[in-house]
Amino acid sequence: MSERIQIASRDGGQFAGYLARPKSGKGPGVIVIQEIFGINANVRAVADRLADEGFVALAPDLFWRQEPGVDLDSQTEEGWKRAMELYQGFDVDKGIEDLIATLDHLRKLDGVNGKVGCQGYCLGGLLAYLMATRSDIDAAIGYYGVGIDGKLDEAKNIRKPLMLHIAQADAFVDATAQKKIHDALDGNPNVTIHDYPGMDHAFTRLNGQHYNKEAADLANGRSLEFLRKHLGA
Repeated sequence: MSERIQIASRDGGQFAGYLARPKSGKGPGVIVIQEIFGINANVRAVADRLADEGFVALAPDLFWRQEPGVDLDSQTEEGWKRAMELYQGFDVDKGIEDLIATLDHLRKLDGVNGKVGCQGYCLGGLLAYLMATRSDIDAAIGYYGVGIDGKLDEAKNIRKPLMLHIAQADAFVDATAQKKIHDALDGNPNVTIHDYPGMDHAFTRLNGQHYNKEAADLANGRSLEFLRKHLGA
């Protein structure tokens, strides 16, 4: 079951979200945090897959302050061009405010057991990390997050479980950035990092240029186990 809902921002606005529920209609909540292509078919598919696994999944439109309803095709030049424009104009701090508003909304939603995690990709991977440092989210997962190495001064604030999936051949996160992440986070008992040798950025994006089924299945299996452990379902 899926529907479009409205979420109240903390500064008086409203933005849309794609909500997918399990057949039972109830379960733990998971915020699906978009890539730079908006709430497109891939993001909706992630939410639907989580709903099939027993979670109430909500993907908020984080580009609403620039352009509501962004839904871009990652396989076209036009989609990439517009995505990069939106990415460059994105306010990370406001994005986190909107995710915290989404967290509050999801926790109060009928059928949600009070536990809520998040799972983000690319830009969403960075935002998932920042949700672990700036909010009381119950668990956070980041896939190939871009820019985490520039926010490691916040790592001391991580109090809840965080899992990061790192593509070792990531064209957007080089070996130096990856080392900084490991150096800063490997000693934190709340953080689990998985490295994927030979994998490039977005290796779990179905039908994407760098999609690798074996690595994607491994990462997604780890994420599912992590969410069930810390949220239930």
